[in-house]
This record gives sequence, C-alpha cells and structure tokens, in this order.
Amino acid sequence: MVKSGYNYSYTSSMKTAVSMPDELFLRADATARRLKLSRSALYAKAVSAYLEQQENAEITRRLNEVYSRTSSKLDPQLARMQAKLLKKEDW
Repeated sequence: MVKSGYNYSYTSSMKTAVSMPDELFLRADATARRLKLSRSALYAKAVSAYLEQQENAEITRRLNEVYSRTSSKLDPQLARMQAKLLKKEDW
C-alpha cells in the first residue's frame, strides 16, 4: 500500500489514469465483459501477471549468469561410471 502523499478515498486501492491506444482499450473492455470482470480487475490481473513474468525472467537471467561462470561438464570418471550402470539396465 502506498503511504506517502497519497490522498486516500473510500477504497484501499490506488486510483490511476492510464492512457492506451483505442484498439487495446476496446479489446480489454470486451475481454473484461466476457470474463465478467471490471476493467479495473482485468488491468490489475494483467499488471500482476506481467510483473510476475518480469520477476521470473530476472531470476532466470541471474541464475544463467551464475551458472555460466561454472562448468557443468561431468567429471570423466563419473561419466564412465554412469555409462556402465546404464548399460546394465533393461528397458
């Protein structure tokens, strides 16, 4: 919840104005009606999903950065041992 300088009204939600292309607005409006959601609820869900996607992408980027510094190559002796074990199994 935003605290500093915001003029609270009868709701606990932030009110905001958003500008977007007419076509996007019409598609969002039709989708909200189809899903029986208010436009506010649709926008809140969309922003939440987008932010989660961005956070997940950032986590993946950071993990890739860490793992790119370390070799993931299997130790040759361990690879031979695994290969021996796989030959013994019946599939």
